[in-house]
Amino acid sequence: MTQRSLTLGRHIVSPPVVLAPMAGVTNAPFRGLCREFGPGLVYVNEMVMATAVVHGNAKTERMMTFTPDEQPRSLQLYGSDPVMVGAAVRRLCDEGRIDHLDMNFGCPAAKVTRRGGGAAVPAKPNLLRAIVREAVRAASPYGVPVTIKFRKGLFESLLTHVQTGRIAAEEGVAAIALHARTAEQHYAGTADWDAIAELKAAVPDIPVLGNGDIWEAADAVAMMRHTNCDGVVVGRGCLGRPWLFRDLVDALAGRPVQSAPLLGGVCDVMASHARLLAVHLGENLALRDFRKHTAWYMTGYPVGGEMRGRFGMVSSLAELDDLIAMLDPTTEIVPGGERIRRGHTNGPIRVALPDGYLDRLDDIVVPDDDSAMAVSGG
Repeated sequence: MTQRSLTLGRHIVSPPVVLAPMAGVTNAPFRGLCREFGPGLVYVNEMVMATAVVHGNAKTERMMTFTPDEQPRSLQLYGSDPVMVGAAVRRLCDEGRIDHLDMNFGCPAAKVTRRGGGAAVPAKPNLLRAIVREAVRAASPYGVPVTIKFRKGLFESLLTHVQTGRIAAEEGVAAIALHARTAEQHYAGTADWDAIAELKAAVPDIPVLGNGDIWEAADAVAMMRHTNCDGVVVGRGCLGRPWLFRDLVDALAGRPVQSAPLLGGVCDVMASHARLLAVHLGENLALRDFRKHTAWYMTGYPVGGEMRGRFGMVSSLAELDDLIAMLDPTTEIVPGGERIRRGHTNGPIRVALPDGYLDRLDDIVVPDDDSAMAVSGG
């Protein structure tokens, strides 16, 4: 495969690999850990709400943390009010806080879509266009590129991905990413890579990134060959496996990919991750948050249910070290262990929408975007 690259403002990303923003996961410690394995790629911060940015919500301010060496500083924003989105983008750019802005039009979480945000927005093309236009207009004077990420649509009966891609291209978006599932599908079933190919064919003049079911580096190669997309966005596949970004760099350069690490190597990374998180959040909060990560790190390794349960209750770095010392570092991953799904697997779901939201798809009536101060999603 010919080596490709992605240009985002003054940053050239090669290979074109992006870490998808994930709520409660892609904070500064996790991004830094991934960056150790794959320097020079794009690692997007957690999604934040435009209204919360404008009002300076304390939780949102903490979430918008970047380390001094982080380049590019990528943040994902969502909102359903074009004016509020524009104000948020101007603040972020004017304060020099970001190098790249990603807009979320794909989050299926009820707390997001019931306010008309995330995956709900593309159902209303005029509203989508107004939001994207304001974001690009606000970011352009600062040289900050805007990208957008979205799904196929709300349901199979209301597919909007091609229309969304065309609007993005017309409004000056730097690149687009498609998670090839509907909001209703959530995270169930199989990603529809044919939809990515359809999108790329429809908007050939803008970079199209594919997202969905990249569990191993070979999947990224297969997706790009199947769809002719320009790069990939990786989400759940890297949970408990930040070395996936090293593998992606090697595979997309045509180099052999390393074998899955032994359990001892996994534990070394896990312990490092926990310590980075403790510096970021404080040890007590960090270890409570880290419990979910322990399950992901040990996915595919035969450590036993009792030990998994003990890791799932870990409350201190010392306890984590003691538990790690009880494991056999020479344990190998089970055959196919890399492909065991991590993170969300549920679906289909009932998509939550504002009352009457689908009655008039051509309007630009803004839902009550100012009723919540800080909502994060994935």
